[in-house]
Amino acid sequence: MKRRTLLGAALAGAVATPALAAGTARAADPGPSVTRTGTTTLDNQALFFVSYDGLVNNNSFQKNALLTYKGYQYAVWYTADRAAVVGRRVLGGSTWSTLKVGHSLRYNDSHNVISMGLSKTDGRLHLNMDSHSDGFTYVKSVAGLLDNPAGLSWTASRFGAPQSTLDGLALTSQFTYPQFVSTPDGRLQLSYRVAISGNGRNALAEYDGTKWTNLGEWSASTGTYTSEHGSSTARNMYLHGIDYDRNGRLHAFFTWREQNGAVMCNGGGITNHDTGYVYSDDRGRTWRNDAGTVVGTTGGSDKVSVNDAGLVVDPLNPDHSLMNQESQTTDSAGRPHAIISYVPGRFGQCTTNYVADRTANGRAFHVRKNASGAWQKTEIPVPLNSSQRTRLILDTYDNAYAILPFGRIAGASKASGHTDWRLLFDGAGLNAFGEVVIDETRIAQDGVLSVMYQEKSSGTTPSALRVADFRLPA
Repeated sequence: MKRRTLLGAALAGAVATPALAAGTARAADPGPSVTRTGTTTLDNQALFFVSYDGLVNNNSFQKNALLTYKGYQYAVWYTADRAAVVGRRVLGGSTWSTLKVGHSLRYNDSHNVISMGLSKTDGRLHLNMDSHSDGFTYVKSVAGLLDNPAGLSWTASRFGAPQSTLDGLALTSQFTYPQFVSTPDGRLQLSYRVAISGNGRNALAEYDGTKWTNLGEWSASTGTYTSEHGSSTARNMYLHGIDYDRNGRLHAFFTWREQNGAVMCNGGGITNHDTGYVYSDDRGRTWRNDAGTVVGTTGGSDKVSVNDAGLVVDPLNPDHSLMNQESQTTDSAGRPHAIISYVPGRFGQCTTNYVADRTANGRAFHVRKNASGAWQKTEIPVPLNSSQRTRLILDTYDNAYAILPFGRIAGASKASGHTDWRLLFDGAGLNAFGEVVIDETRIAQDGVLSVMYQEKSSGTTPSALRVADFRLPA
């Protein structure tokens, strides 16, 4: 099989810092640090069950389960009686006000998360929930609720009735992984997967403040992937995220998951392979590889395919239990960064149980584009001790932070080229189950990292759901 890759598997190292001109003085930017400032409780008895090795209230791929806008922070979860609720607090406040939105979780499936989005054009809060290769439930607030939170009462009457469509727009009968993202011009987009794992396509819908429009699918499930073990002719693209940078470019890292397990060395592994990257400069209408070549058109006949050239930035075959839907962000210059994780080859070239092997030997890696336009990769020297995902954020100085399973936080400085990773917080006192949710939107607003986590429990015994706040360098 012919594939063109942009980053060799061994590529890693520091980026040289440009020298200052003679006679120029500049104070050094602070390195990464976290100071825990407090913890608030969302729910002392939140719904708890384990499926797919995760929790429905704390799947890190939720976008967003925590969200900050105009001085208030919002959170969503399921209560012990399965009710979908949304809470809010004054930013930095100690108490949350909660309300039910009229929907109850149907199945014990941890993929049936609640995701929030906001439409800046009309000040509405949008919720999409309870969807895993099935229908979805959609709820939106009245206009202006987010623009005037202090002046409008926080009551269930501020939200409309639950719907099985987007205001009448039916997307697909097999809908999964809702991710809301606000566009640079104030619209709201909804990213989702059509069909099923191993044979699905990514798609976009868009809300302009008046109505929803289905923009269509943009990734293909067709094509042929061949490993040293066998071939597969169907797959789906798993997104690490979908994010606009401050210049308006839309970024998406991804992995492929094959339908045919014959591509793996052992059936106990997982068919994820390769880390790819695409971007769009026209709000997701067309997609380009890293070289700028158009590789797909949303709603068109040409979609991003496994056989397109120039997509892969970190090649890896399916034998190392590469995780899907990890994390991504962009720095102040608009350069893309991602976290990926898998079992490195030094622990063997064939995983036979992806949960057990990732827990025993899994490691996270930071993949990013440097100032010269080259891709770099650095291992984060903290064992995962978990099969689950890690989140990535950058502070105002572009220092990087990896929020690992159990709420541990590692950091690396921009000054080192993001190569000096070290543990900053060991998760002590959290008793977190595994994956955590972060507020991507708050950091730029007040320099605080909010981490939502659920305490360990057993069986289906409810447990506390909390938000811990950490001050980043100012």
